[in-house]
Amino acid sequence: MAEIQIEDAPRKARDHFDKGFAAFERGNFDYAMDMFALALEVCPQLTRARKFMRMSQVRKFKADGKGGGFGDAMSSLSGIGGVMSVGSLVKKNPLKAVLKCEELLRKNPLNPQFVKLAVEASLAAEMPESAIVTLEQYVENKPGDIEMMRRLAKMLQESNRMREARMIYEEVAKLKPTDPKVIKDLKDATALDSMQKGKWDEAGSFHEKLKDKKEAVSLEREAKAVKSERDADALIAETLAKINREPGNINYQRTLAKLYLDSQRFDEGIAVLEKANQATGGADPQIDRAFSEARLRKLDYQIAQLKDAGREDEATAMEQQRNEFLLADAEDRVRRYPNDLQFKYELGVLQFDRGLINEAIGQFQLSQRNPQRRIRSLYYMARCFSHKGQNDIAAEQLGKAKSELSIMDDGKKDIVYELGLIFEAAGEIEKALEQFKEIYSVDIGYRDVSAKIEKYYKKN
Repeated sequence: MAEIQIEDAPRKARDHFDKGFAAFERGNFDYAMDMFALALEVCPQLTRARKFMRMSQVRKFKADGKGGGFGDAMSSLSGIGGVMSVGSLVKKNPLKAVLKCEELLRKNPLNPQFVKLAVEASLAAEMPESAIVTLEQYVENKPGDIEMMRRLAKMLQESNRMREARMIYEEVAKLKPTDPKVIKDLKDATALDSMQKGKWDEAGSFHEKLKDKKEAVSLEREAKAVKSERDADALIAETLAKINREPGNINYQRTLAKLYLDSQRFDEGIAVLEKANQATGGADPQIDRAFSEARLRKLDYQIAQLKDAGREDEATAMEQQRNEFLLADAEDRVRRYPNDLQFKYELGVLQFDRGLINEAIGQFQLSQRNPQRRIRSLYYMARCFSHKGQNDIAAEQLGKAKSELSIMDDGKKDIVYELGLIFEAAGEIEKALEQFKEIYSVDIGYRDVSAKIEKYYKKN
């Protein structure tokens, strides 16, 4: 069962999620869990809702003082009957078992028996991302559980998330540095992470994953179109024939436009997108975006041509024209699609890059409501406030973002590093050092954290 992104979920599920997310931000975890549960009833494959459900469960559990001792034992004991009930459902009706597990985890999201059952049910329902989300929250809050850490790392590897798997194995190796099995796991994970970074196995994995022979032939032919004018002409003719058979199929028109653009036939590609835009009444944001990107590609091509011809002044003037178009186009798109938070985020980034700080803050304050862009919106908003000298507000935004990330990936490193810079600027060196150490312990080569750490220890 394929897991679903928030933008592809049914409207009802998205509405419940948005209400839950708003409650989560306010710290109203009971209501947040109720809303996330409704979202998951409508769309069990909505991984984003399950992630915030887990975070709500853990925070509520800890806020109620049930994180250990008698309260922990009692909450676990009250779920024993549920364990037996869910266990019998895993093979018969795994999707129902997944939903039932939410009741157990609401009682105690850090009970290993409940967590293992939820993982088993998610895997039986073919929802590995949900299983990973459940394990991530458990491991973050129970960092000494080596069995669960290794299971999470293995599942991350199976999901092709090699870097995150390696980071988990590194933590396991710190706990069991002499265990030969742990050493081998870390060695293998490091090798796989390196291979993924270098894309050394790209060609082999590509063919292994393409089970549909017709799809493989089609994709290879499209790939060849970049290199062969004859193949490009054949694909264009083939797509034109499809459009003649189904003139209302906008997907074919998008494909045709891309083929023209890839062949540097920009005017023809733009004309196709203009026609598609008219056909949809200008109400399709994907066509709108493709139309803008086509014009940008044409400008980029023209700039490159001018530079190759040594006409630098003209190239510089056209680059200025491109930058002006980019900002004006983003502003226009936000006006025409006022409810699309992705467009607000994109406009905010452009405004930030151009020093339009107050304008950017306004966009990021709205775009943070988009779960897919929340973390980066908080990050950019913090940078805006820092630019204005309002470091206390900036630190608050970064603190929110940091608390919602469990794995120290590149995005979290950016946030932690920025938080360290803010503390450093405020003269709070110990607090700054704490942030830099978090990065240093997992990635010694990130920016200048190594130099910052070494400088501190030399002074002390």
